Amino acid sequence: MSNIIVLGAGMVGSAIAIDLVNQHKVTLTDLNSTRLNHVKEKCQDLSVLLLDVTDKKNLQSVIKSFDLVICAVPGFLGFETLRTIIQAEKNVVDISFFPENSLELDNLAKEKGVTAIVDCGVAPGMDNIILGRYNELLKLTNFECLVGGLPKVKKWPFCYKAPFSPVDVIEEYTRPARYIENGNLITREALTDCEFLEFDKVGTLESFNSDGLRSIIFTMPHIKNMKEKTLRYPGHVEYVRVLKESGFFSKEKINVNGTEVSPLDVTSKILFNEWKLGETEEEITVMRITLKGENKNGNNEEVVYNLHDEFNAETQTSSMARTTGYTANSAANLVLNGLFTEKGVFPPELIGKHETCFNFILNYLKERNIHYVKTTKIL
Repeated sequence: MSNIIVLGAGMVGSAIAIDLVNQHKVTLTDLNSTRLNHVKEKCQDLSVLLLDVTDKKNLQSVIKSFDLVICAVPGFLGFETLRTIIQAEKNVVDISFFPENSLELDNLAKEKGVTAIVDCGVAPGMDNIILGRYNELLKLTNFECLVGGLPKVKKWPFCYKAPFSPVDVIEEYTRPARYIENGNLITREALTDCEFLEFDKVGTLESFNSDGLRSIIFTMPHIKNMKEKTLRYPGHVEYVRVLKESGFFSKEKINVNGTEVSPLDVTSKILFNEWKLGETEEEITVMRITLKGENKNGNNEEVVYNLHDEFNAETQTSSMARTTGYTANSAANLVLNGLFTEKGVFPPELIGKHETCFNFILNYLKERNIHYVKTTKIL
């Protein structure tokens, strides 16, 4: 039994801690004591600790006695928190999905003898892991990931609920989307190239460009075509684009009756209630990963992995928390069990390339009723 500390008691961080406590000794930390007490009530076996990760000296002191750190803090805190953990010479699995390039910390991790697995959620995360494995099996030419977290009940006008802050969602809608086409890096506005696609159990969904490729732009430069698109119910994109084009996402302050306000702050405040996912509100995670390439027999092959996961009523755990958090936990157990021991910073595609790691992760998720269904065909 290992001693693990989880930084961040949000929806995903708490799901991570509750799952891990079945096999390990777990301490869950957060700056919000109410949140910690609420999770403790759900799971008495957890230890909880009030902790401010921005106090770097104290953070390093606290994590010193633990075997592994899981970082589930908000994105804006992620990069510096990860740096602090690595400087403390602690192995870490990170799902803070910060905007900075994690590979900038690779030399530091090697120098400190640390294994740091980053971006280890559902997407980024499992799509990278699957890509990493099939990069070993096929001469890949194409990779596409379509992914979305959606409420089961469609409430007009947005038909959307977020398992995290609206500011983070809006960031996804405003950050330019990068994808690879014919070997060239293309940058487009987010919310563009909308397509309607059919998914089992859900029906028609709308896909649009978002900046989701992250590390694979740098680690998989030989793949000529790579794209990630976000999925929403039809109509969502048009309403969001109206807000975006009208200036509701602007950070520049405007004067309203003598008060300086940021339109983005006001929009986020309004959308927080509109988009807030209730703790027991049913939602689903839908993902389709498509890979194309030449197999060892010289034939062009297409491999598709489909995920359809739903809110777990028995454990009262959201699908997004399950699919994200349990992927992180599978990676944590890889490290703790000595199945992955390389030193440095590793995006998930560099973990999934190893058959043993790939199978361990899929089995870990399967045991928790999260199923990636594979189909293959020769083109």
